Amino acid sequence: MSIGTGIVLFVIGAVLTFAVHIQNAVINLQLVGYILMGAGIVVFVIGLIFMLRKRQSVTTVQSGTDADGRTVTQHRTSVTPDDVP
Repeated sequence: MSIGTGIVLFVIGAVLTFAVHIQNAVINLQLVGYILMGAGIVVFVIGLIFMLRKRQSVTTVQSGTDADGRTVTQHRTSVTPDDVP
């Protein structure tokens, strides 16, 4: 979602900077456009970092016997180390 938000901010900023030519004494639309383009780039890069960060998976194998004397093997896989008991 943040990648799309970054692209939208950049596009809105580019439109304000390069396509809108309204004389306004209260606010400088070109400056606002540059600020929005900068914010869009920052949000886009943060979104890429979160999307591409390395995920860990941990597999735990436990072997033992149950009450009847049968051998039992249990496999458990978790995505993050916090899920491991």
